[in-house]
Amino acid sequence: MKKILKGTAILTLWLLIWHVTAVIINDNFLIPTPLETLKALFVLCQTEQFYLAVFKSIFRIVIGFILGVTVGFLGGIAANKFSLFNDITKPAMQVIRAVPVASFIILAFYSFESNEMPIFIAFLMVLPMIWSTTQTALAGIDDKFLELGKVYKLSFWKIFFKIKLPFIMPTLLTSCLTALGFAWKSGIAAEVICRPQLALGTLLNDNKNYFDMPAVFAITVVVALLSIVLEIVLKQVVRRVLNAKN
Repeated sequence: MKKILKGTAILTLWLLIWHVTAVIINDNFLIPTPLETLKALFVLCQTEQFYLAVFKSIFRIVIGFILGVTVGFLGGIAANKFSLFNDITKPAMQVIRAVPVASFIILAFYSFESNEMPIFIAFLMVLPMIWSTTQTALAGIDDKFLELGKVYKLSFWKIFFKIKLPFIMPTLLTSCLTALGFAWKSGIAAEVICRPQLALGTLLNDNKNYFDMPAVFAITVVVALLSIVLEIVLKQVVRRVLNAKN
């Protein structure tokens, strides 16, 4: 109960700050009031296009996230196991981490369909994070545990699933939570630029072009809330996985 009251009080405080700032500026093109934003959100919620955009944005970005986690996990294992593979792929991972998201979107603009771009960008942002986490976590396992597996003559797969995987799982799942946030933000940014037919990023861009700032703020609020919801869902999955391992 205390957490709910505290959270409500903090939310009210920030809404008040937002409202006072909007009143002082007195220009809804720059900062609309919370009430104007709420009215714009109400209008959006009455259209089928809005719900389809929400669903398709989530679908695309989650697909990219899953692909990034899968390839990053397998790549991290291979990089830990084979030094030559690590030497070859390390520069690529460093480049992906260093280059801004906008640059990748522009570079890949003519190589992917508009519906594919958010998937690719989300995948690209998640890939090096999971790759690095997996490789580093595997390298940090104490050799004594691995030697114990060899003493009991366990196969490579049994050593991996019985010793290595439980050791790296907490770190890997925590990294997945961080990666999801990056995937969501970068995926929406890709939608803004490449404009898929139904997407939250496309709605943002369209309403910006129409100079409808209350709608832009409303969609931005939806994007932020969906990010929080996706993170909560993933946290619940992480907790269940960790509890199942204990």
